[in-house]
Amino acid sequence: MQMKTSPLAPKALAVLPPIDGVRIGAAAAGIKYAGRTDLMAMMFDRPAAIAGVLTRSHCPSAPVDWCRANLLGGKARILVVNSGNANAFTGKRGADATALTAHMAATAAQCPVSEVFLSSTGVIGEPLAAERFDGVLQQLVHDAGPDRWEDAARAIMTTDTFPKLATRTVEIDGVTITLNGIAKGSGMIAPDMATMLAYVVTDAPVSAVVLQTLLGRHVDATFNAITVDSDTSTSDTVLAFAAGAADIAPIETADDPRLAAFEIAFKDLMEDLALQIVRDGEGASRLMRVEVTGAQSDGSARTIALAIANSPLVKTALAGGDANWGRIVMAVGKAGEPADRDRLDIRFGDLFAARDGERAPGYDEDAMSRYMQRDEITIGVDIGLGEGRFTAWGCDLTKDYVAINGDYRS
Repeated sequence: MQMKTSPLAPKALAVLPPIDGVRIGAAAAGIKYAGRTDLMAMMFDRPAAIAGVLTRSHCPSAPVDWCRANLLGGKARILVVNSGNANAFTGKRGADATALTAHMAATAAQCPVSEVFLSSTGVIGEPLAAERFDGVLQQLVHDAGPDRWEDAARAIMTTDTFPKLATRTVEIDGVTITLNGIAKGSGMIAPDMATMLAYVVTDAPVSAVVLQTLLGRHVDATFNAITVDSDTSTSDTVLAFAAGAADIAPIETADDPRLAAFEIAFKDLMEDLALQIVRDGEGASRLMRVEVTGAQSDGSARTIALAIANSPLVKTALAGGDANWGRIVMAVGKAGEPADRDRLDIRFGDLFAARDGERAPGYDEDAMSRYMQRDEITIGVDIGLGEGRFTAWGCDLTKDYVAINGDYRS
């Protein structure tokens, strides 16, 4: 089905600058639709340091298995991503298609297959005709350029209604360091490590060990803090690459004081991409920010926040502009975490709906109704038991979500 751009989409797409030593190509390989750009390759002129976090689904895709094995080497020369087919639940044929794709990519990039990284996204259970990449990959590598970030972001879209791009710069030793990122995701979003597909690239000479440390520190508060429909993908992949062309001494340990500013920019870029995914939630019309405080621990707050953000009843109330705080109470109660009904505070924005376990004194239905017409809604819940806190992001659930997913395989 033809999908209109999400009303929560950014007003303008970020323009990503070139990164020295990185070239990108995109092409139409006819994976699902004729004439649609559905294949992307990112090449590194010299081996880039790489780190990654991958889905903890017990039914991972063949490309996830491939990346998991190659991450141990810590080096990358080429990333190849296709849309239209997830190459998941495809058995031995899926593994063979992955190996064939890797072989073609390694030949095109003139590198070992151990430095090839792959992702696939799209329909689950359909065999991937990797032979369609033959010739296309070689031409794509030949035609690659440094400024095709938007082309790459569009090539990996499935039900996405807009490409997701972000960039940041930071000064280290007087040198401007660039971080670029692209992502895709719209449905089947409830990450159990990261979400769908996301790739972060920097020109800083950062070691694979340091990159892995940064991903580990910040994935839970960014990609793992978002949900669209509570479903974890078979293909969830976040990869970070350090091309290393910037003229500074290498950052090889996580306690290097020069890493501080870089880490802030790295986390900020990840959060930007994660929120763009929620803004493009299938059929979404409102963004939901869920702030849980006063829980017994941060982990407990996270569980409660995601119980609220994932609740179909909360999500449909949000779609209707209804401040139905009874549904928030329900979600807190079912989360299975410590909570005291008579200490619970609930607010929408700065407007309190409940205080100390009952409707707030001075509750104003008209003011609340006006607030609920906004595109972005904050739900605040104070559990009243401790210092634990967590912020999750989600979106509403509309009729369009059903329409999109009812038609997905057609």
